Amino acid sequence: MISKRLEFGLFVRFILLLGMMYITLEYLTQYTWLQVTSGILIMLAQVWEMARYVTRSNNELAKFLEAVKHRDFSQRFNENTNSSLQQLHHTFNLINNTFKQLHIEREAQFQYMQTILQLVDTGILAVDRETGEVEWVNDAFKKILGIPYLKSINSLENRYPALHESLRSIKPGESIQVKLRLPAGQSQLLVSATPFTMQHRNLQLIVLKNVSATVDATETEAWQKLLRVMTHEIMNSVAPIASLADTLGKHLHNERERYTSDPETPLDVELLEDTEEGIGIIKKRSEGLLRFTQFYRNLNKQQQLNLTTIYVQELFKSIDALMRPRLEEQSIEFICKTASPELTINGDVNLLEQVLINLITNAERAVKDRPNPQIILTGQQKDGKLTIELYDNGSGIPEEILESIFIPFFTSHKDGSGIGLSLSKHIMHLHKGSIQVESQEDVGTTFILTFSS
Repeated sequence: MISKRLEFGLFVRFILLLGMMYITLEYLTQYTWLQVTSGILIMLAQVWEMARYVTRSNNELAKFLEAVKHRDFSQRFNENTNSSLQQLHHTFNLINNTFKQLHIEREAQFQYMQTILQLVDTGILAVDRETGEVEWVNDAFKKILGIPYLKSINSLENRYPALHESLRSIKPGESIQVKLRLPAGQSQLLVSATPFTMQHRNLQLIVLKNVSATVDATETEAWQKLLRVMTHEIMNSVAPIASLADTLGKHLHNERERYTSDPETPLDVELLEDTEEGIGIIKKRSEGLLRFTQFYRNLNKQQQLNLTTIYVQELFKSIDALMRPRLEEQSIEFICKTASPELTINGDVNLLEQVLINLITNAERAVKDRPNPQIILTGQQKDGKLTIELYDNGSGIPEEILESIFIPFFTSHKDGSGIGLSLSKHIMHLHKGSIQVESQEDVGTTFILTFSS
């Protein structure tokens, strides 16, 4: 249809051009130069119009291809013309609409995938393998590291040198663990890398996952299993000892009375008193150990906490009354303060008191031989979460053992059991909270208890 219209238009224009040539020649034989000149100009105009008529479809095609090149799908071609370009314009508009629809669908898919990647709690980063420039990064990645933006992984070198080295050296398909001190505390990160190519560029997709919570859950499960074994064995061993010690104590008491009533019977009173005193000590220690194991066994079996609304100020008053006399005997300054009397926790008051007692006892040991020993207990609201901090200006915790202090039965003190901090961490997990530590040798230590809102 288009070719027929084009041919008909060319035929008409060619006939008109021949007619004008004939008329011009007629005037030329009559030496009428004004008419000849006018005829020549008209013929030139006809030739120019014919050339424009032939090439305008090519011009329209070039305009359309230029629009496609620049992805300008908003351009429309006039279909309300009677020229041979009507069908061509219609075809251009159809193609334009198709490209536009494909672009909209692809943009929608991109936005959909980007929204999903922004919502996941796993950090995702696309980076150029050669230059280290960041192509795309989701909010979770920046939130984990506590940074507002990231243009290049080289910018991590000063803040997180270990992570920077891992990102530069990680091999495609490899997964490695990195320990970092993040704004939220000491954490373990799992870093994975997957290579891909886009637009002839070698890129790498890096996935960052904070596995501290998973490690903590595994550690707690192992701690509970070990605790069940420990309590079972100790209970089986200690219960008969306590019973035997009680029976022997009664027999020795009776024998002492009998020998006292009959002086003729030889009796080593001093030995009898020592034996009785020793058995009393054994009985006392055995009963204490029984209470110890019974408490931890009950805690291990406990599935639900005795939750109540606890005012932090009242909790601190209770701890202050319990610990201050003991600390004052050692000339240790003890300060309790809250940012507001309205601060509350939804928790088990007995277990939380046990956590604070354990932490204060450790702080007492840390400041024992320090000048101007001081322990400060504070409660405040931070980032929408309640935090309790215990600071001491003690000797601090060596960095090489800082990550191990919450491991059950780990202790750096000769008289320590290694139970207190692991138990405190377990109690905080029961409360859906966390416990972190910041320490510097010869400066002091701060334990931070964070409760979820």
